[in-house]
Formats: sequence, C-alpha cells, structure tokens
Amino acid sequence: MTFGFASSTSAASLSPAASASRLLEPAEWAAAGIPLLRNPREVVSGLHARHRPKPSTAIVAVLDPEERLCASASFVRRPAPADGWMFRNALLAQLRRVIPHDLRRRTPVRTAVLLYCREGDARWTEEDGAWMWGLRDACTLHGLRCGAYITLTGDGWQVLGEGRGGRRPNAHSEPEPFAMSEAPPQTPRTGGPVSEVLRRAAAR
Repeated sequence: MTFGFASSTSAASLSPAASASRLLEPAEWAAAGIPLLRNPREVVSGLHARHRPKPSTAIVAVLDPEERLCASASFVRRPAPADGWMFRNALLAQLRRVIPHDLRRRTPVRTAVLLYCREGDARWTEEDGAWMWGLRDACTLHGLRCGAYITLTGDGWQVLGEGRGGRRPNAHSEPEPFAMSEAPPQTPRTGGPVSEVLRRAAAR
C-alpha cells in the first residue's frame, strides 16, 4: 500500500546552514560505518517486486540479522523542498506503523534500509543527502541500525556510498517474479492462566 506525506506550509528552500545540518554528503555517509548488504540485488529485487515503485516512491524496510525481511512500507514523496527533518518524520511514521521499536535493546539487531525511486541519473543529489540524514535519525529514534540507502533510477539501482549497483530492476522496469526471504513471525508472549491451561492440555 502506498502512503503520502504532506509538507509543512512553512517549508521553504533551506538556507545553506540549515541544509548542511539536514543532509549527509557521500563521504560522511561512507565514514558512518553503515553495514554492507550481503546480497543487495536480492534486497532490491524483492522490494521492487513487493511494492512496484514509481518515481518519487520511497520504500523503508527492516531486515533481521540474516537479512530477511521483517517489515516494509512504501509512500510517495509529494513535491516540496528536500528536508531531512521532514523525511525523518515520514520514515519514522512508517516504521512505527509496521514494526515495534527496539529502544529497549542495548545494541540494535535489526537494520532499516531505504530504497528511493526517482528520476535522473544515479549520481548523488542533495535530495539523496536529505534522505540519508532522515534515515539515520529515524533509525536512532526507533532503535534500529541505519542500513543502506539505495536509489532506483532509469539507469538501474545503486547502493550509495558503496559503488555497487545493477541495471535491473530500474525505475521503469516491470517487477521480476521474485520471492524475498522473510523472517519468521515473532513468537507471541505467553504467561498467565490461559497459557497454563494450554500447557496442561498439551501435556495430556
């Protein structure tokens, strides 16, 4: 399902100082220790097949330590100046909708990655920098590791900061038949009188 988010009516072109504080340059991103995807094409193809993104569609996905999909959501970026703070809020809203936070853990075990489908070529833009800033901040606020930022353009896909990419899928290609591995559902919490009754019944 696709969701949109509206910009603030007070949003305007960012000043150089504000822009610098709400976007990450490629060198900053590469130096941030972002964990590498073991199989980026599998992740990209799986999300592309699942969400069928068109230009201006963002897909945020949460992966477990085995790189299996725990949850994902897609939404459309409406026309507005690129602002990392706004992107952070949009990503955080989607994460809160699809998966519980991990703030109680001392060390994050799940990783959020962002796939953004846009027009243009694969070179870094200030809009990409704002998405990077937003992803990193949203992950911190949701107790997740900040993972890869991937662009999907007419040229193909590219993991920014890593130099890895491919021609397919791309922003205009049809999804390929592909099954992305998913994490098993979380074990429900047990306890209390009902659980004790079920335990005794199973023991008979």
